[in-house]
Amino acid sequence: MSPREASAPAIAPAAAPGRERVALRGDVLHLRADPGAAAEAPPCVHFEPDGWLLAEGGRVVELRAADAPPDPSWPREDWRGHLLLPGFIDLHVHAPQLDVIGAWGDGLLRWLDDFTYPAEARWADAEHARRGAGRFVRQLLAHGTTSAMVFPTVHRHGVDALFEAAREQGMCLVSGKVLMDRNVPEALRDEVTQAERDCVALIESWHGRERLRYALTPRFAPACSDEQLRMCARLLRIEHPRAGAPYLQTHVAENRDELRWVRELYPASRSYLDVYAGFGLLGRRSVLAHGIWLDDADRALLAERGSTLAFSPSSNLFLGSGLFDWARADAAGVRVAVASDVGAGTSLCQLRSAAEACKVLALQGTRLSAWRALYALTRGAAAALELEPELGHFEPGAWADVVAWRWAAGELQEHRLGLARSLHERLYAWLHMADERNVAAVYVAGRRVQHRPS
Repeated sequence: MSPREASAPAIAPAAAPGRERVALRGDVLHLRADPGAAAEAPPCVHFEPDGWLLAEGGRVVELRAADAPPDPSWPREDWRGHLLLPGFIDLHVHAPQLDVIGAWGDGLLRWLDDFTYPAEARWADAEHARRGAGRFVRQLLAHGTTSAMVFPTVHRHGVDALFEAAREQGMCLVSGKVLMDRNVPEALRDEVTQAERDCVALIESWHGRERLRYALTPRFAPACSDEQLRMCARLLRIEHPRAGAPYLQTHVAENRDELRWVRELYPASRSYLDVYAGFGLLGRRSVLAHGIWLDDADRALLAERGSTLAFSPSSNLFLGSGLFDWARADAAGVRVAVASDVGAGTSLCQLRSAAEACKVLALQGTRLSAWRALYALTRGAAAALELEPELGHFEPGAWADVVAWRWAAGELQEHRLGLARSLHERLYAWLHMADERNVAAVYVAGRRVQHRPS
């Protein structure tokens, strides 16, 4: 089942801002549920070659087969020969780290000191933060990511700048002021009382405003005092009328040196994860990055609390942190999403993240199907944010966040995909060969956005 590849597709004029209705034509694919590990297409795969995706008021109305076009009143945009997927969701990415992609470093902790913290300190300048936030949001879109959970910096104005940049594009974005009050450079150290005031003000300003959500963001246990973590727990328990309780994002068990450091700082805790559990920070809206060096008791606890691990394979390989064991997380019932991390990760393109995840699993004797990879980048990540009813798929009522991908960018991709014997083989090869150069158009809430900065 291979969709026809058009050599010169006819592209209708871009959707103007505010257009209420649009019908997109192309090879439409989304997943209705977790497909599991098998490569055979499960019933939850919904694929309409040369189909129609109808959106009105920013939301999906209907997905139709090729032989059921909409009536002539629908404005149409023709993406025949392209793959239409839900916009990718990146559940762990650092906005300021675009400055340090590919920076040579000797493991996580030295890399933070030598590159990351200096890059984050530059966001103390409000204009620098505003430019950086705008660049970051534009680059997410340019790489096919329409929603993200983001670490900014400790600076309140940087959080405002990031939310404002995402709001201008109509994106779903989850973020919050980074919290760290010890074991970090003085320029990035905050103070708990003021940090709490900042968080409360930012939550009131942004949490539940349009498609934006707030996440309490303790960087990681070594950078946060007990008082700081208790403050996070207090704010996590507050339900807000627009969007419920805030989210929480942090790091856990990424690196062996970090693990030893946490043991020294918290000798009474059973494990690194147990530090967060002891402060009441694990719940269904908690996303913890990495989770490489967890044990079975940790995984059982994550499953019990409904928390999510953000697997960042490119970053883990780049820093030599280790191999994430997705199979054990799966067996324990832990939710997993795939993330870019950046800048220890080397690209914002989530296709590259998924391809690296395939390699990490292969080194451990397991396989990641194209179905499962795409689910982790779309509907699975939305479920981790408790936003599955409206994000990561094309069910009626979901936000119409859509990326039109070129099946092939160049002769080699075209040659390889032309030899595929099944849809899965075609998608698996595409996932490994495609990247941001394959992005043809990006729609956020049904509106086509400028996804390549001028």
